[in-house]
Amino acid sequence: MTPRPALSSIATKARGNHLAPLGALHLEPDEVPGFTSLVLLGPAGPDFWPHVTAAPEFADGAPDPLDRWSLRVIGALASDLGARAVFPFDGPPWPSFTGWARRSGRAWSSPVGLLVHDTTGLMLSYRGALALPHRIDLPAPAARPCDTCDGQPCRTACPVSALSPDGYDVPACKTDLDRPGNDCMARGCAVRRACPLSQGAGRTEAQSAFHMGYFR
Repeated sequence: MTPRPALSSIATKARGNHLAPLGALHLEPDEVPGFTSLVLLGPAGPDFWPHVTAAPEFADGAPDPLDRWSLRVIGALASDLGARAVFPFDGPPWPSFTGWARRSGRAWSSPVGLLVHDTTGLMLSYRGALALPHRIDLPAPAARPCDTCDGQPCRTACPVSALSPDGYDVPACKTDLDRPGNDCMARGCAVRRACPLSQGAGRTEAQSAFHMGYFR
């Protein structure tokens, strides 16, 4: 019999690779044909990065080790659960991870335009998703954290004011990142770090530096 896992059992299985469900939703019929529900998976805590960087993908010298790790691990999890693995880097056409995140009731647009999550703040990232052929029970939507955030420090954290409700000044950001010894390159985006909830992501500076290297 094909397994019909609940969200709690998916969380238990994902935990073995330091992943966690960061949102779930019901799909429209044409989004992932043949599948009814979607569970968004992302890093779970500070042990994620040591676990991932000890994997074979980080030792073979080939490009994109984190994406290849995600393909292998989430692909195996999907097979085990009778699901289909979906990845944000699989395109074009690119899967609608941003739209799915908003529909999950756990992610929203922040005052600086970036997605903010109810537990990981502006350090939100998705490594992939599991599309399920059955309808799972969903938790109640969370409250948008920015509505009660004292002072909203993300608004003033960027040293060159590149992020604002009006948009993203890419040239200003990249010019600043090119400065020798740039703090954002070494430790991660200052705006993302300023969010009080970002501490809940357990993001290490080494992980942030890895992602910033791709950004440039």
